[in-house]
Amino acid sequence: MISFIRLKNTPFGGAENYLKRLTHVLSNKEIDFDIIHSSVPKFLPSWFKALYFNVEACFKKRDIYFSLERISCADIYRAGDGVHRVFIESKKLQTNKISFNPLNWVYCYLEEKCFNHCQHIIANSEMIKKQIINTYHIDSQKISVIYNGIDFPEYNEIEEKQSILNEFNIHHTTRILLFVGSGFKRKGVEEFLHIISDIKTADWVGFVVGKEKKLANYQKLARKLGIHNKVIFTGPRTDVHRFYIAGDIFVFPTHYEPFSNVVLEALYYKNVVFTTDQNGASEILKSEFVFDFNRLNTVSKKIDELFLSSTQLEKLKNNNAELAKQFSIEKNVDQTLSVIDKVFPNSFTQEK
Repeated sequence: MISFIRLKNTPFGGAENYLKRLTHVLSNKEIDFDIIHSSVPKFLPSWFKALYFNVEACFKKRDIYFSLERISCADIYRAGDGVHRVFIESKKLQTNKISFNPLNWVYCYLEEKCFNHCQHIIANSEMIKKQIINTYHIDSQKISVIYNGIDFPEYNEIEEKQSILNEFNIHHTTRILLFVGSGFKRKGVEEFLHIISDIKTADWVGFVVGKEKKLANYQKLARKLGIHNKVIFTGPRTDVHRFYIAGDIFVFPTHYEPFSNVVLEALYYKNVVFTTDQNGASEILKSEFVFDFNRLNTVSKKIDELFLSSTQLEKLKNNNAELAKQFSIEKNVDQTLSVIDKVFPNSFTQEK
């Protein structure tokens, strides 16, 4: 039997949501598995939790371990959190500061052990595969790339969009610019605000959906840029899909993202999507929708062009909905099972 490993048992977080989707499909296929979470007390510091969980999981290891966590005894590791050593370097460049958080040292230590010990690695983008090879000199044959997958729920486009327009008193002709994500610094809310502040055409409203401890700093920036009356910070929402449905253009200027599901979700709900080349999800987009931090003004100009051509905007939105359908969670699970079966033949037991 295979055990799936993840430290936290929480309804939030990309890896947690991925595990939930993965195991849901496995349950529907009547495939036997179990999930191992940590029993370490929540009040302890994060670096200690990571080390403790590594010891805890490895000490009682009996089955094949498919880990979504950096642990030294994983058999197959899904590097959904990226390469932490690369993330630290990107953060250092962004802030010009060196972090002395012991969690960074612990993650890098466990990461190196994990990459070298495990029999196979699943990266969720070519970007992450290259970073693993370049940082830890891992054989490329040991790494498979499997892009993320999402569900495709049915929805009433007119009704859901109107509900957002009504809630925020927005006219139906107003264009909607959207950002979704928590942890505004890394995911680029500052850059998002600068981009939309340079838009010259059309009547627009910008939504920033997500949780942030230093929200006041971003509200202050919006005031400084003169767009505070046009940007709505919603905080965390349980109905994020309604904002995607209402949206026209989704801008995600992240500084480091292995492969963001928000890109797939925005595509599925008919948004034109722009993101940075530091996001593994950029690999599925055409180059004109991928930018670096030296070309923020080109994104504003491209948005202006799209707002001036409703026909082109609607065509791209509909095309993106079709593009997203190539990345279903079922496809992801099938590819993942193929990798597991290749590394450990007959590792799953299927109930009759």
